[in-house]
Amino acid sequence: MIEHQPQIIDLRNLSASPIAHHLQYAAKVIQSGGLVLFPTETVYGLGANCLDENAVKKVFLAKGRNFNNPINLLVSDMEMIEKVAKDITPLEQQLMEAFFPGPFTIILKKQACVPSIVTAGQDFVGVRMPSGEIAKKLIELAGVPIVAPSANISGKLSGTSFEDILEDFKDKVDVAIDGGNSEIGIESTIVKVIDGIPHILRPGSITAEQIMQFAPQVINEYEDANSNLVNHSNHYTPNSKCLLVYSSDNEKMVSKINKIATNYGKPCILSSHENISRYSADLIIDIGSKYNLDEIARNIFSTLKRADTYSPDVVIIEGVAQEGIGLAIMNRLMRACKGNFLEVE
Repeated sequence: MIEHQPQIIDLRNLSASPIAHHLQYAAKVIQSGGLVLFPTETVYGLGANCLDENAVKKVFLAKGRNFNNPINLLVSDMEMIEKVAKDITPLEQQLMEAFFPGPFTIILKKQACVPSIVTAGQDFVGVRMPSGEIAKKLIELAGVPIVAPSANISGKLSGTSFEDILEDFKDKVDVAIDGGNSEIGIESTIVKVIDGIPHILRPGSITAEQIMQFAPQVINEYEDANSNLVNHSNHYTPNSKCLLVYSSDNEKMVSKINKIATNYGKPCILSSHENISRYSADLIIDIGSKYNLDEIARNIFSTLKRADTYSPDVVIIEGVAQEGIGLAIMNRLMRACKGNFLEVE
């Protein structure tokens, strides 16, 4: 555990040009085996030198993460990918060229230089090239791939704002970079190509429809609880009891949520902007417009964290249609509710 407070680097209001200057120190910390809290376009990450086994171990300990749970890594360019991955197939190459940089992680066969602690002893490693300027420049300056799991205590909600996560990690990291709120707000789509078919192991903002532009078939595998490539534990669980409610009929959904809320003394409702005035509970949090699922995706973790601060008897959450990015939203909300889901016909 780090005894001192981390150096905080505030990059919220800087243009891209001076970012490299401000990240030099953080890059040196990565090179020397330290930990850096930093923003990506998806969520905040807890970063360390991927090739330094002791540094990677610090990440596991800081998060309270099970060592049997592999960590994905971030790269800054295609050349860095070749240092950590091998036997890349034409389809894998196509997918990387299409979705890198961006919120897309692909599982590749690993090179020997990647320590087994990163992959939990497996022969494959998840690789992503972030599009966020801060993350990409940090990796480039460090000159090494960076392991960067989401900056949350394992089993808790991912962090999408600096304020949300600093308290948990201020005595565990050497540097904390404030880059404002995450642009996307949910973790990347994870894909593994098996026998020429992309398998989606975790849904994200890159959808199956987009991936199908490069393959005639895509298999959604993220509901397979036996998969050992992706963490299927209660990764997004808030402290409060949660219930997810959805209906394609908005009237029925609102009516059901209001009825459920009357059974509790202190319910909290996570509502779309358009439905807020239709609920009678005292605690109502705006999760975003139901006509803008990207906005809802950005707000998932921050609104769940906010709901927790009120210590409600229950958090009742409006669901969304499970299509496009709605699949990723419902995946995260289902986990937050531990599968406590009611679909109203």
